[in-house]
Order: sequence, then C-alpha cells, then structure tokens
Amino acid sequence: MEKKIIIVGAGLAGSLCALYMLQRGYTVSVYERRSDMRKSVMTAGRSINLALSERGWTALKKVGIEDKVMEISIPMPKRIMHDLEGELTDQYYGNEDQAIYSVPRGELNVLLMNLAEEKGAQIFFNHKCVDVNTEYAELTLINDKEGSEINIKCDLIVGADGAFSAVRDKMSRQDRFQFSQYYIEHGYKELLIPANNDGSHKIEKNALHIWPRGNFMLIALPNLDGSYTCTLFSPFEGEDSFKELNTPKKVTSFFNKVFKDFTPLIPNLVDQFFNNPTASLGIFKCYPWHIKGHCVLIGDSAHATVPFYGQGMNASFEDCRVLDELVEKYEEDFSLALKAFSKSRKPNGDGLQDLSLHNFIVMRDKTADPKFLLQKKIEQKFSQLYPDKWVPLYTMVSFTNISYSDAWEIGMQQEKLMSDIMSIENIDKLWDSDEVMQKILDLSI
Repeated sequence: MEKKIIIVGAGLAGSLCALYMLQRGYTVSVYERRSDMRKSVMTAGRSINLALSERGWTALKKVGIEDKVMEISIPMPKRIMHDLEGELTDQYYGNEDQAIYSVPRGELNVLLMNLAEEKGAQIFFNHKCVDVNTEYAELTLINDKEGSEINIKCDLIVGADGAFSAVRDKMSRQDRFQFSQYYIEHGYKELLIPANNDGSHKIEKNALHIWPRGNFMLIALPNLDGSYTCTLFSPFEGEDSFKELNTPKKVTSFFNKVFKDFTPLIPNLVDQFFNNPTASLGIFKCYPWHIKGHCVLIGDSAHATVPFYGQGMNASFEDCRVLDELVEKYEEDFSLALKAFSKSRKPNGDGLQDLSLHNFIVMRDKTADPKFLLQKKIEQKFSQLYPDKWVPLYTMVSFTNISYSDAWEIGMQQEKLMSDIMSIENIDKLWDSDEVMQKILDLSI
C-alpha cells in the first residue's frame, strides 16, 4: 500500500524532504504555518544569507536538482577580511578550486517548494500544527484563515518546522525525552548593501566579506542582483550593544568608528538599522529525534545551531539524504530506519553545534590575528604535502562529507598538535622548513 507522509514545515528542510519522499513514490502533503511566501515580497529581515557547501550539494544531487540551484548561486572561494582602516586581506577556504556558494534563502525556498509541487506534493499554507499523536501518526491542524480544525492520519510525520517546532513540543511530552536550549549573548541584524546603479557589485563579488572586531562582527554575502546581504553580530547588552545603539547619532558614530569602509556602502544605513529586526541566536538540543516508526525530526527542529560555520542548511539537507538512505537500507521499515537515524545523526547535530560555537571565536577574533593566519598557512602546506595525514578542519566541514562529530574530534586533536608547533621559537621564520613539516609528521603519526 502506498505510504502517506505528512511533513510539517515548508522551509528548506521540509521542501527537500518532500522531494526525497516523492522520489520513493510516497504520497506527500506539506503543512506550513505561515502564508505562501511566493505571494509576498521578500525583504531583508530575519534570514541570514546561506552558504551552500559540499554536504548540501551532495543532498541536492541525489534528487537531481543541483543544476537548478547552481543557477541562483555565487561561488565564494575565499574570505576577504576588512581591518579597522579598510585594508583587505584574502584568505582562501581551501584550494583555489574549492568554494562555498552564496544562495538567497527566499529564492532557494521558493525553488524547492515549486519543484516539490511539480513532482506531486500538496502544500497547504496557514495551517498550524496544534497536536500530534505520536503513537498512531495522527496530527491536528488549525486552518488559520478559516478557523477550522482538521485531523489527519498518515504513515509518517516529519517535523521540519524549525527551532520552535510544534512537532518536537508534542514529542517532548514523552517520558525521558531530553530537550535543552541555550542562547548566546550576541544577536544579529540584517542589512543590505544595494547594487551600483548599473547593477554591479560595490565590493568584490566572489568572496565572503568579514569585518572581524572581537565582540562585534559583520559579514556580507553577494547576491545575483549586485546587492549584498549583510549580518551584524553584536551583544544585546553592554557598550555599543544593540540596546545602547538607540539613536541615529550613536549608530552613525559606531559604524564610522568600527566599520569605517562599510558605512559608505549603505546610503540609508540608519533607516535599515532601526527598521530591520534584531534576532537572537541559540542552540537547541533534543533526543531522541524520533518516536517509534511514526514521527521524526529533521533540520532545526532537531539541532538548531548558531550560524557561524554556515552549516545549518547543509546539515538539514544532509538529514534528508541520510534519512532516505536509511529508509532504503531498512527496506521502508520506518521503525528501524528512524531509530538508526536518531542514533547516527544525534552525535553529528552535537558536533555541528560545537563547531559552530568554536568558529564564532575564530571568525570574530582570530581571522585578523597574524599568528592564526600563519598557523593556517602551515596547516595548508602540510596538508598538501601529506593529504592522507592532514585534512584541515574547515575543509573537513565544508568540502567533504566526513561526519560533523568526527570532524570536531579530529579538529581538536589538530589544534592541540598545532599549539606545540606554534610554540617553536622563530616559527614565523621557520614555518615552511622541512624540519617543521617533519615535526608535524612525527606528531601526527
């Protein structure tokens, strides 16, 4: 009998999961709490631009849509660091042929929804999930437009409804279900650098731009229309925090002092600052990610994280791929597949969250530190000499499908080894010598 799948949430993870389930020949219905974003104007607000990397591409390829996504993507092979005086420094993410890709969240979401509908999915908007019977794969939804209540029974409920998941909330009523949430002291605000009058980009197009300032950080990702989606990360409270920057004069003074070369790029900076919302950043953990063979969480519902590795979407897409592989492996026995999914993906959700917090410190503090940059040069040279001995942490996360948990563990071992190397006297003069390379080889065996 044909299996009926209900996906709660038509965001990135839910829409891609629909494509995977449709590929299996299942009947798929998607219920989304919000209205249809395709009928409204997409503006700056709470959607940090996305960086698509190897894990995401791997998942897209498996449902044959990578070419369509590539059409709305811009390759970024490097970071460009902007110092206090506006001086620029390039840092390649890996080898020069490796890149992460800037993708606009709204356009990608629209593309995935359209493709899911073309393949046969039904998407219902303005439907809020209010109850889930995890014992029998039943859910209750309210149609916000009509005020009517509907009850649906299916073979599998997929909770893809984000960090504040209604499905997870109902699952949490189960005995011994674990849940925790943790907010960092920083929030974020989105800003937009407009294109030049001729539609060209105001700063270099094929790069992720970073203004690292310790307690503050600003990033900019390119869009196809010549604009840049920018994100300011700042503490909620304290000196020059979001709370303190409460007048146009204070905002102007802050940006002129801290982001000198950024300020001229946005003519209406003050208006954007006060009109665009400030949002919080948190880490959400739970376990298990499933209930029997009836209900499973994917994406932010299971493992919402802070955005500092650009892996939230990539991890969610990887969830879809892995879930599909396990359904295949266990011959569509959902009880076995979901149990294996929970067990295998939970350590990777935790690993990603550790990596994301760690990379915040790297991006805001270390990317402008000459000692850190030297360490990365040493690692890069060693990895090119001995690729079977050393894959840099960023490469593992962004340019391979090595599990997040393994990448985190290996990365911390590498960090410990490199602290010994960086303590060598005159390392800045000896760094590319045969002796230093041999020392790393000896330590890494």
